[in-house]
Amino acid sequence: MSEKLNLACDYMQGAHPAILKRMAENNLVKSGVYGYDAFSDSAKAKIREACQAPDADIWFLVGGTQTNATVLDAVLAPYEGVISAETGHICIHEAGAIEHGGHKVLALPGTDGKITAEQIQACIDKYWSDGNHEHVVMPGAVYLSQPTEVGTLYSLQELEDISRICHHGGLRLYVDGARLAYALACPENDVTLPDLARLCDVFYIGGTKCGSLLGEAVVFPKRAIPHFFSIVKQHGAVLAKGFVAGLQFDTLFTDNLYFEIGRTGIDTANRIRQTLQGKGYILPFNSPTNQIFVLLDQTKLDELSEKIEMSFWDKPDAEHTIMRFVTSWATTEEDVEGLKLLL
Repeated sequence: MSEKLNLACDYMQGAHPAILKRMAENNLVKSGVYGYDAFSDSAKAKIREACQAPDADIWFLVGGTQTNATVLDAVLAPYEGVISAETGHICIHEAGAIEHGGHKVLALPGTDGKITAEQIQACIDKYWSDGNHEHVVMPGAVYLSQPTEVGTLYSLQELEDISRICHHGGLRLYVDGARLAYALACPENDVTLPDLARLCDVFYIGGTKCGSLLGEAVVFPKRAIPHFFSIVKQHGAVLAKGFVAGLQFDTLFTDNLYFEIGRTGIDTANRIRQTLQGKGYILPFNSPTNQIFVLLDQTKLDELSEKIEMSFWDKPDAEHTIMRFVTSWATTEEDVEGLKLLL
């Protein structure tokens, strides 16, 4: 076991104690399989209520990349691609999973990890104004994440503008919510689950990085994709013991746990940010959520790497590296205080 202070990611630990307790209590209960079980049914009902989307179709998949690849393959025609910020997870951290499924990612330059409605409109206009557009990949969907890959947040106004452009242009809007619990717990956030259900064609509620052992809850707020189970199956994404994911989300959406679980990650991240800024470190992204990015020269990187597990983010030039600290629902006071002593 490493003796370093480890703040490299937000899914290095197991599950929230409430989930483990319920899993132990129900370990020998015989349940339906493939997600057709009482635990999953209960979780879906609670998520529909939380989203104020009584007709939502909800599916539990295992992980984020698998979910992105499956959902985008389901909503895109074979000749369509998906618009994303060039820093989007599907662009940089999924090993070409979307392209492997036959769909091009149409990457746009972003600011602080975000793209705008105007950029999306320009991308649509460029396609249709091209006299050879039938030879070009058609924009068919827009991929966003909340929070973004660099920890920033889309405002409600930004999402409303993007949603309007998408639906006017016939594109599906898909929001990746791998870290959604941390967005919902962030004081700077003004986007709710009902807002996502109102504005998106599909989004997912992250569990893997937000207190569960595994699992993401895919929400189609307005209409189901025909034969989506078969599409999930084709992607090898059907969890045979689907009740395992269902029970976890049923727990997360009991007594507002999902809405509270991110607060620890936000509170500890804010304290780490304050410490870094107080010591003169440069934070290259204005992230208010649970990811903290810091610019280090080689000497400082070597020094901190001996004591702290961080994750590599980028190397903007020969002399500097951007590293990332990540907090979670399980980050402790000892972690924060320990980091203060090591910086």
